[in-house]
Amino acid sequence: MENGKEFMSHITIFFLRHGRSSGDDEDVHEGRHDTELTEAGRAQAPTRAIKWKEQGITFDLIISSTLRRAHETAQIMAEILPAPLETDSDWMEMDNRPLAGLPFDVAASRHPKPDFRNPYEPFYGVGESDWEIHCRAIRATERIIRRGAGCYLIVSHGGILNAALRGIVGAHPPINGQHGIWFALGDTGYVKTVYTPAKHQWLIEELIPE
Repeated sequence: MENGKEFMSHITIFFLRHGRSSGDDEDVHEGRHDTELTEAGRAQAPTRAIKWKEQGITFDLIISSTLRRAHETAQIMAEILPAPLETDSDWMEMDNRPLAGLPFDVAASRHPKPDFRNPYEPFYGVGESDWEIHCRAIRATERIIRRGAGCYLIVSHGGILNAALRGIVGAHPPINGQHGIWFALGDTGYVKTVYTPAKHQWLIEELIPE
């Protein structure tokens, strides 16, 4: 007890999308296609980190996807803030296997989009289903929660971050890849959340699209 009030520990998680990547400039499907940051992306990451530093934001740990565009963003963050950095493959982007690295027009020709794909169906028969990425995101989020009180930064990708945030708000995966809840996250866009384990209460305190 502190001043007659129950002390409650909080877990703060910032979910950050990586900076602009070469795949963004080349108009290709990324997913597991392992692209790197562009010069613009390498400028966006320190800009975001410096703003946080000026606001007095610090992180106990930064956790990054193993894909280069996210990991490079995380390394820049870790140097400026500074904070320890770990990688976790569960924060990789959706496994879009046949489309990874293909230009959008080529992908549309070789792999026409089906009229309907239910959320249990593997992406184009071989990739991840919407439920698989949803469950992976929840599993990765749970591991952070089990670390206990602190402030954590996740540096990852739009698809998997959306899946994690849907898990937080109790929403199902999108249907047919389009119907459902989406969180707008552009280059170095982020969402700040705070979780109170004693209440099982999530707060979304900030959503900065880019």
